[in-house]
Amino acid sequence: MAAFKRIAGRVVVNGIALLLASVVIFALVKAAPGDPAQIMLGTSAAPDTLAALRVQLGLDQPLIWQYLGWLQGIVSGDMGQSYTYDVPVSGLVASRAAVTLPLAALASTGAVMLAVPLGVWAAARPGGGADIAATVLAQMGIAVPNFWIAIVLILTVSLGLGYFPAGGFPGWQSGWVSALQALILPAISLGIPQAAVLTRVTRAAVLDLMHEDFIRTARAKGLSLRQALWRHAVPNALLPVVTMLGLQIPFLISGAVLVENVFNLPGIGTLAYQALAQRDLIVVQNVILLFAALVLVMNVLTDTLAVMLDPRLRGRG
Repeated sequence: MAAFKRIAGRVVVNGIALLLASVVIFALVKAAPGDPAQIMLGTSAAPDTLAALRVQLGLDQPLIWQYLGWLQGIVSGDMGQSYTYDVPVSGLVASRAAVTLPLAALASTGAVMLAVPLGVWAAARPGGGADIAATVLAQMGIAVPNFWIAIVLILTVSLGLGYFPAGGFPGWQSGWVSALQALILPAISLGIPQAAVLTRVTRAAVLDLMHEDFIRTARAKGLSLRQALWRHAVPNALLPVVTMLGLQIPFLISGAVLVENVFNLPGIGTLAYQALAQRDLIVVQNVILLFAALVLVMNVLTDTLAVMLDPRLRGRG
C-alpha cells in the first residue's frame, strides 16, 4: 500500500510538472520571432490574406485562449495542423516516432547487453587488465560524440564493407528485416556513449557490494567469485543501473537529432530540426512537449522499477 501511494504521488507530481512545462514551452515558442502566417504565405502576401490566415489558425485570439485550445487539442488527440506540411501534427509525430522509438529501443537494449557484463567483468578484478581495458573503453565512449561514431561507421562498415545501408529508411511496410538493417548502425552510434556510462555505473555498483557481508557469506559457502557476482551482487547492483538507464532514454531520444540527420532517418529528431528551420512553430511546440512528457514518464517508470527491485522502498511512503 505504501509503495502504491509512493508511485501515485510521483504520478501526480509529474503531472503537475508537465502542466508547468507546457506553460513554459508555449510562452517560449510564442516569444520566438516570426509570424507563422507570414512564413506560410511568403513576404509578398497581401495584408488581408495574412489577416484571414491568422484568424483561420487562431492566432488572432488572446494567448490564454490559444494555450487552453492547445491543451484541449492535446487531450483530445488533436495537436493542430502543421504550417509547413499541411497535415495533422499528431499523424506527423506518430509516423516519425515509428522510426525513433525502435531506434532508441535497439540502442538501449544493446547498451545494457554490453555494459552490464563489461562492468561486472571489470569489477571482478579491480585494478587488473580487464578493469583497465573496460575503464579506457568507457572513457573513450563517453568522450567521443555519437555523430562522429556515426560517420566512422558509415565510412567503414557501410561504404567499406557494404554490410549495412549508409542512410535512409525503407519503412516498416517494406519488411522488418530491411527496416532493422537501416537502424543497426544508427543504434550502435547512439548506444556506444550510453553503454560507456552504464559500464561505469555497473562497475561502481558491483564494487560497492563486493565487500558486503552477504557476498563474503556466499563465498564462504563455496560459491566461486563468478557465481557470487551474478547470483548476489548483480541483482543488488541493478537499482543504480536502472535509474541511470531511465535518465538516459529520454535524452537519447531527444538527442538523436544529429545521428538521424547523419543517417537521413525520418525520425522525431529530424522532424524537430526541420520544423525549427522552417519556423513550423506548432510542430516544434508539440515535439518539445512530447520530449518533456517522455522524461517525466521515464521518471515514474524508473521509480516504479526501483520499488520492485529494492524491497526496502516498499515500506516507505
